[in-house]
Amino acid sequence: MQAKYPFQVIPKPIFPSLTNIPPVHGPPPSPRLLKPPRAISNSTPNEPDSSTPVTISTLQVVNDSVAAFWDYQFLFVSQRSETNEPVALQVVEGAVPPEFPSGTYYLAGPGLFRDDHGSTLHPLDGHGYLRAFSFDGVNGDEVHVKFMAKYVKTEAQMEEHDPVTNTWRFRHRGLFSVLKRGQKVWKTKVMKNVANTTVLSWGGRLFCLWDGGEPYEIESGTLDTVGKVKLMDGWDSVVEGGSDYGDVWDIAARLLKPILYGVFKMPVKRLLSHYKFDARKNRLLMMSCNAEDVLLARNNFTFYEFDSNFKQVGKNEFIIPDHLMIHDWAFTATYYILFANRVKLDVAGVVTSLCGFTPTITALSVNPSKDTSPIYLLPRFPNEVNYSRDWRVPIEAPSQLWLLHVGNAYENLDENWNSEIQIHASVCSYKWFTLQKLLGYDWQSGKLDPSIMNLYGNESKALLPHLVQVSINLDVNGICQSCGVEPLNKWNKSSDLPVINPAFSGSKNKYMYAAAASGSRSALPNFPYDMVVKLNVSTKSVHTWSAGSRRFIGEPAFIAKGSEEDDGYILVVEYAVAVQRCYLVILDSQKIGAADALVARLEVPKHLNFPFGFHGFWASDE
Repeated sequence: MQAKYPFQVIPKPIFPSLTNIPPVHGPPPSPRLLKPPRAISNSTPNEPDSSTPVTISTLQVVNDSVAAFWDYQFLFVSQRSETNEPVALQVVEGAVPPEFPSGTYYLAGPGLFRDDHGSTLHPLDGHGYLRAFSFDGVNGDEVHVKFMAKYVKTEAQMEEHDPVTNTWRFRHRGLFSVLKRGQKVWKTKVMKNVANTTVLSWGGRLFCLWDGGEPYEIESGTLDTVGKVKLMDGWDSVVEGGSDYGDVWDIAARLLKPILYGVFKMPVKRLLSHYKFDARKNRLLMMSCNAEDVLLARNNFTFYEFDSNFKQVGKNEFIIPDHLMIHDWAFTATYYILFANRVKLDVAGVVTSLCGFTPTITALSVNPSKDTSPIYLLPRFPNEVNYSRDWRVPIEAPSQLWLLHVGNAYENLDENWNSEIQIHASVCSYKWFTLQKLLGYDWQSGKLDPSIMNLYGNESKALLPHLVQVSINLDVNGICQSCGVEPLNKWNKSSDLPVINPAFSGSKNKYMYAAAASGSRSALPNFPYDMVVKLNVSTKSVHTWSAGSRRFIGEPAFIAKGSEEDDGYILVVEYAVAVQRCYLVILDSQKIGAADALVARLEVPKHLNFPFGFHGFWASDE
């Protein structure tokens, strides 16, 4: 259900379950850079009667679907405020232990979804808004937690934002959005590096990343943007030699490059936002693909490995003759692992997107042509290990899976040098996944509809995001003997954003944590997530912590404090829609499932409430 006019709900006892929508118009006087948040689905300041709040007096009964709609809007309310100085957070429940490690939890995500001229953006196209929670204290003393948040000053952000008036005008469509009254053929700016997906701290440097371009470096103390950086050699070079195939795809690539690089200003290589840590070698692993790959049935993947000083110590390039969309990936001691999320070109979508009538993403659609899921095992050290199998030939998993995020992967060798690879990840069905309506955004109306994310209800859990274990058995020559997929620990509730203790990345792990849906909300049974699930893959046990009624959570993060794998804390941001507050929650990772799992809940000041975040990173001060 969508309201015809913007309104501000005046709390009354007869509306106990309806979320109070954040004020959109006529806010109290506030300093510059402290304007109130705006929801995607609210109307613009230029529409009639927008300056006067409207009280809902005609509704006598508010059902769960209406409340769910407005609760969902709170997760994507624009936040224009930035902090100039750290803000101390108040502990409202429990206490931060004095032995809590010193460090900073960074959370990446979008901050703005609508401008001052009637345009809205898909959450994935929102400008990067970096949040930082700093823990400082000495063992035995009180730990202070301070909060900061600033926009990543990308080229697009500085073009679309006027810092003097703190007003915005979107000039780039982004990949998933179109602009209201925007220019069309050849004049529409498309590629906008929003640096909103992940955050990385490595080698004494801090970065915000996005799947479509170079990372932006951030000054860790102030969160000021240093600028766009090129981490890899040959980032700007355009390779004209082509592949080993010399086929039609080489010709198509040569024709596309001038358009993609010149007209759409795409970088030669796109650095993917998801990276990996090899804890045993103390290495950072990153991956890129060529700009033209998004439109071709051929992918050029390059993997990079860096030591702790950010020196490049490894580089491997692979060309895979398939049309793939890769967001996350895995690695083991000897392989890079790619789940082949298969896509295809939509000719009509190409034409309409080039003309600016539809989002750029409409040029692609998922390709469910196979009932199996191709998995590519790419040699990580091809000069050190004798690989006899052709890595261009994928292993076919006996299920059709769209990979969302990887928790971990590792391999074990038996006495005969046969190997077993285990992959723990979140996946969904091609039938559920849609590129054009991720997170429930409807580009035609410019509004969010939570029902899109909950279409299948409880009818088919296998279609929705869920956690799986993929087991691949290889003989001594690397030839696949078997490949199986099963629900992880038989856990069948909608789940995503899996994480582990990072010290076990690439090694055999026992515990995994993820965000999950309890299913208690009939109108929102599968998304957003409202609890943290802890899975012991050895004993197959499952334990959960629930945020409570009308409270949602994002990705959990693990902070170690001892030598045992699960000895540590879980940090997770809680979005309490009922009271319009954001909280940082600290859980005891060993007590998840027990009544005393909650260690502390810290409140973010209401004027600094922020929208749903994507991926975070814990940077220790040690």
